[in-house]
Amino acid sequence: MRSVRREQKESRAQGQAGAPAGGAGEAGETSASAGETRALAAETSASAGETSGEVRPAYYAARPGGWRDWWTLLHPPYTAWHLAYVVIGASLAPHVQLSRMLATLLAFFLAVGIAAHALDELHGRPLGTHIPSALLVSVSVVALAGAVALGAIGVTRIGWPLVPFIVIGPLLVVAYNAEWLGGLVHTDSGFALAWGAFPVLTAYVAQAERLSLAAVIGAAGAFGLSTAQRALSTPARFVRRRVTEVHGTVVLGDGSTRPVDRAMLIQPAERTLRVLSWTVVLLAAAMAVSRLR
Repeated sequence: MRSVRREQKESRAQGQAGAPAGGAGEAGETSASAGETRALAAETSASAGETSGEVRPAYYAARPGGWRDWWTLLHPPYTAWHLAYVVIGASLAPHVQLSRMLATLLAFFLAVGIAAHALDELHGRPLGTHIPSALLVSVSVVALAGAVALGAIGVTRIGWPLVPFIVIGPLLVVAYNAEWLGGLVHTDSGFALAWGAFPVLTAYVAQAERLSLAAVIGAAGAFGLSTAQRALSTPARFVRRRVTEVHGTVVLGDGSTRPVDRAMLIQPAERTLRVLSWTVVLLAAAMAVSRLR
């Protein structure tokens, strides 16, 4: 801490010494830099509804307690993002049936939106909710059973091509979120496979009753997007959930300085995550409208 303060004093002294040569322009740029930093911090807090000194476990997390815990548990932007992969996969099929698309969406909402996130909260309480553990277990079991039941109904209409997906899906949910096998599935690649590629392939088969090159290419695209999501969200979660204080200084080429704070570390990643979540949902909606009209 002392070294940081010493660096800040030296940087201010250097800026004061260079002021006659740089003129008012550099002083204005330094002030603007400080203003940008303050605005960045304000934007980060305001976007999550956080008060001064409050740090929530995710940018979309509500205040703890009551129904707000359930909102936070659902991870709304991420759940919508991954349900969009279901719509994209279904829309890639040669023929699209709305009833099958809606049934697949409901199955994935139960399995991913509810069961997977409830199991994840059981494992260490990363969101800090007050939902009783017994209730989280019950919700996970009921939601996963509902997803499997919908899949079983689908088998009666689609046939055996859907069976492997009904078996693999629940295994991915439990293995990833409960970190079975020593966390073997709980990796960046496991996340991209389970929550990106798998929904695209399942939704396509639910429509076309087979796989195709288009479905595989679409799944690869979803895998890539989910990998990018993970690369952005992991460091942001680390700062929000584990870091208590941030100290440091960035020295620019003109000798001016900017403080390194929590907002500087997480805001760029979270802004990108917000944009990506809405972008993927809008892309899926456009594909569905185009195919269903």
